[in-house]
Amino acid sequence: MSAEQALEALRAGMREELTQRILPFWIERAHDRRRGGTIGFISEDGQPDLAAPKGAILHARVLWTHSAAFRALGDVAYRVAADQSVVHFVAHFVDPTYGGVFWTVDAEGRPLDDRKHVYAQAFAIYALAEHHRATGDAHSLRSAIAIHRLVEAHAHDAVHGGYEEAFARDWTLLDDVRLSDVDLNERKSMNTHLHLLEAYTTLYTAWPDARLAERLRELVELVLDRMIAPDGDRVIGFFTTDWQPRSTRISFGHDIETSWLLVEAADAVGDEALRMRAHDAALLLATSVLRRGVDAEFGGLFNGADGATLDTDKEWWPQAEAIVGFLAAYQQSGDEALLRPALDTWRFVERHVVDRRNGEWRRRVSRSGEESRGGEKVGPWKCPYHNARACLEIMSRVDALLAPTVERTAV
Repeated sequence: MSAEQALEALRAGMREELTQRILPFWIERAHDRRRGGTIGFISEDGQPDLAAPKGAILHARVLWTHSAAFRALGDVAYRVAADQSVVHFVAHFVDPTYGGVFWTVDAEGRPLDDRKHVYAQAFAIYALAEHHRATGDAHSLRSAIAIHRLVEAHAHDAVHGGYEEAFARDWTLLDDVRLSDVDLNERKSMNTHLHLLEAYTTLYTAWPDARLAERLRELVELVLDRMIAPDGDRVIGFFTTDWQPRSTRISFGHDIETSWLLVEAADAVGDEALRMRAHDAALLLATSVLRRGVDAEFGGLFNGADGATLDTDKEWWPQAEAIVGFLAAYQQSGDEALLRPALDTWRFVERHVVDRRNGEWRRRVSRSGEESRGGEKVGPWKCPYHNARACLEIMSRVDALLAPTVERTAV
């Protein structure tokens, strides 16, 4: 099979996955028809818990997904889903008193955990800006800008650069800033900054503000100068206020996700020197993940490594990011050694991660993919953002690659 044929098959397969399985699951089965928004929890076997709390991350990512799908595909059903999502999100997650978004609300939409974590603010900006891009909705853009300004007013570190992590409802800085129990309680994290980077990239596309451009540039430079390890082969997870590294664990999913989000952000800034730095750094990250994180025997991406211990299980989201990241690296380099892992990872996902009985993707499977490790289909972190975005990215990137038909060798 030629590279062109392989790319066409990849695009067709991921378009079918998006339109026939992922989006229908979230629009039809995950939608809370009585109270609006998304059901807070659906088990691995597809059983909904209608009383489960609802998370800001889940709801922002659902809003982003429906909006991005409508912008890319133009199907009115996606516009309806996006508009329903934004109404519920603004009504129940946006704090009418202090601004910003709550961490969780209860099943009826009442505030449950009113922390203002910058990670959640980033996804709110990302989703609202994307809704504006897709629909032209002025209120969504104003809401995204308002949250951006609150983040800048309360979280930006004018001394060391970057952003503080978490605040109380009234934007008082918290001592415990962890996203979850498995995270380190450090003042700054790669994860929050990475998603603020993507949020500001999307917002800047919709609202080319000069101050926002400065902050976007700062985030790109922080990724290049602080978050990517000195040898360039991984991203560092946690830092002190003044950017001293505090973790050594490798997350292959974050490494490959950073590679392509960094390039998008640098391209948006528009500085050629910065763009070239970002492209070089992204390619080094992708090749490092290829060398250490790709499973040559079964396909797919390992979860990570902690010292000499390799976590060989495979979660859904690193697989999605690997497909995009390796294809992006192939676009940049023309090296077909970087195309193969994108194709192989998609094959692994089709065979083992897509749940054709209960819908959506399994959260985590064993190295071979034969065993499910359990985990919800819908929850505070389990959402359509990674896999739906991967499908949309692949469709767009393959279109760009095949626009000028050129000769390619077999893969």
